[in-house]
Amino acid sequence: MGVYANTVSFAQYRIQGALPQEDRFQWLSAALAGRQFHSIEESAEEQSEGWTCTDTPDDPLFEAPQRFWRDRYLFFSYRRDQRRIPGALLKSHVGRAEGEYLAKRPELKRPPKREREEIAERVKLQLLARSLPAPSTIDLVWQMDQGVLTLFSSSAKAMERFEELFSKSFENLRPQLIYPYSRALTLLDDAGREQLALQNQAGSEAALEEIQANRWLGEEFLLWLLHAGLEGEGFRVAAAGHFENGTPFSAWIDDRIQLQGGGEGGPQKVAVSGIQDRYLEARSALKSGKAISSAAIHMEKDELQWRFVLNAELFTFSSFKCPPVKVEREGVEELTERESAFYERLYLLEAGLQMFDSLLLQFLAQRLGAGWAARLQEIGAWLEGEQA
Repeated sequence: MGVYANTVSFAQYRIQGALPQEDRFQWLSAALAGRQFHSIEESAEEQSEGWTCTDTPDDPLFEAPQRFWRDRYLFFSYRRDQRRIPGALLKSHVGRAEGEYLAKRPELKRPPKREREEIAERVKLQLLARSLPAPSTIDLVWQMDQGVLTLFSSSAKAMERFEELFSKSFENLRPQLIYPYSRALTLLDDAGREQLALQNQAGSEAALEEIQANRWLGEEFLLWLLHAGLEGEGFRVAAAGHFENGTPFSAWIDDRIQLQGGGEGGPQKVAVSGIQDRYLEARSALKSGKAISSAAIHMEKDELQWRFVLNAELFTFSSFKCPPVKVEREGVEELTERESAFYERLYLLEAGLQMFDSLLLQFLAQRLGAGWAARLQEIGAWLEGEQA
């Protein structure tokens, strides 16, 4: 999945540091080319990683703006090719090579340790040379005017590899994951940020500590949205973006909820899936002290629908499904068609995120306001099965 897919998974980063004001294309081109992907098909190397062009992954040349720059977006891909030798295959060939070694040395019952290691390494290299690497690409879109980069993967390992390569590639720039607390700070005004700071449970501004100490933010947001959706509350656009401020839309949590909490034997997880009516299982888990760790969120505006699974701790998005993109194909060149699909998909993705940010703002207005205690009473009454 990538930027051209209707259903994607992604994490968002804020790029810290300043881009050069002059010769920006040359600077970006040199940075990407300095860590560009190199094929290992003609070698026996086990793996290779680097940047490549999204539209031409086998031709990673960043020589012209149109190859990786569209309007205010920089778009490119992280590519990682790796050869993998199945364990059973390696074991079989190593055993065969050890047998040949012993056949020439009948006085030995097994090869010495050093020889066994050399045999295993030699056999592995031989098998690597005979196998083709499996390619893997992850698309990226960097909205330079906003300083926000979208990595089209929510895999922890992929995120770690991206962060490391990006920091090596772009001097004085650092990607910082946009996690719940940092996303809230970006959306709130000065007064809201002051109120949020009073709720900050982290002892420092370190990202990892702010994530771990403020798990409550994502967990309480999902609990609030679950209850608000069941109560039929309406929502309106409040964040900046494509839709006009005040535009109404619907949102709810429905068919996929994961809850997690401590237990006698350690952390316990409960998964609730399928169309729900009274949410009896989820309510029971919430009453026992568990919190929502992820949930499927549905959003609807007019006849357009968005759906995604939100990770409460990190605010990474999985299976983010936008309304389908329809591109007129007749008489349209392939490049023009891909550009049209690119802009349309980003428009729909940004529109979905605008509504998500609006939900978060509405939650924060209640969570940081004087009426939160009353709202908690309503949620508590619902959990107990009473009329709120």
